[in-house]
Amino acid sequence: MPEGARVAVVKVGTSSITSERGEIDDGSLLKLCRELAGARAGGHDIVLVSSGAIAAGLPALGLTARPNDVGTLQAIAAVGQPRLMERFGAILGQHGVLAGQVLLTPHDFGVRSQYLHARETLRRLLDLGVIPIVNENDTVADDEIRFGDNDRLAALVSHMVGADVLLMLTDTPGVFTADPRHDAAASLIEEIVEVDALEAVAGGAGSARGSGGMASKLAAAKIAAWSGVRAVIAAADAPDVVSAAIAGRPVGTAFPPRAERLPSRKLWIAFARGAAGRVVVDDGARRALCAHNRSLLPAGVQAVEGAFDADDAVEIVDREGVPFAKGLARYGADALRSVAGRKTGDLPEGLPHEVVHRDDLVVLP
Repeated sequence: MPEGARVAVVKVGTSSITSERGEIDDGSLLKLCRELAGARAGGHDIVLVSSGAIAAGLPALGLTARPNDVGTLQAIAAVGQPRLMERFGAILGQHGVLAGQVLLTPHDFGVRSQYLHARETLRRLLDLGVIPIVNENDTVADDEIRFGDNDRLAALVSHMVGADVLLMLTDTPGVFTADPRHDAAASLIEEIVEVDALEAVAGGAGSARGSGGMASKLAAAKIAAWSGVRAVIAAADAPDVVSAAIAGRPVGTAFPPRAERLPSRKLWIAFARGAAGRVVVDDGARRALCAHNRSLLPAGVQAVEGAFDADDAVEIVDREGVPFAKGLARYGADALRSVAGRKTGDLPEGLPHEVVHRDDLVVLP
């Protein structure tokens, strides 16, 4: 058994594998592939989640600026994705390693049959000695059905394959106490146990070529922690960064896994599905959900916010508007408004007794 992680998911962002002009940077790819192949030769199963399809497609189409409309971005991704995969495959092939492309959408995590098929495909690729290269299927995903960044995708893939470590490679050495670009006194944080306090101040996308940023990486680290996966944020250009993260040596910023893990379905509810609305509940309902693992009943509902359908994900908030849970609603918004505050015995015949069943409910930290 090799030292360190048995299965590692490595995510690399667009800014770490492309030049300032948006072209694929061969030097960065050569370093990354060398380290991935070295880890594979050491007996570790490796999954790579790579951004860069749109950035790789821009120069091929003679474009210098990233468009804003979804249709054009999808077309650019369709051109860039095979170019990116071709280069990854060629470089890994020089090390005797095969690469396999896997394109995923949130649908593959939300529908149980799709989830099992995707998991089996990734496992079989690993069994065959292949390094799967995963990306969001940008050519078909739209704003309503996409992850939005590959950090969250990488965290969900980590759970899917039972990874021991998620390494998110970026253009900074890790998470700092302040933005080092503006504060000379900022220092690297070597370990973060609780992510929530930092998420609100982490900022947006880190570069014009990427869709993520430190905020998305912190959110991904939280997903990984709830999956029982150790996460690391580190610089892509750091020497031997992949082997260091896999072995558990100090590098970048590390996030230890939580002792309590969420099962795959509840992880999907909590982190993979966007909330379509909010349900405001009273103090009694909050206690029932948080302390007694109960379902949410209409009697505890005080207000309904937004327009959502049955089976949509909703945030559950207290009377002050603070979210404390998330779940799949068994009522649409209008139907729920009509029964809010009513006891179970007073409900019209045929309506669900639960607004959110406890099996479809996640209490958030």
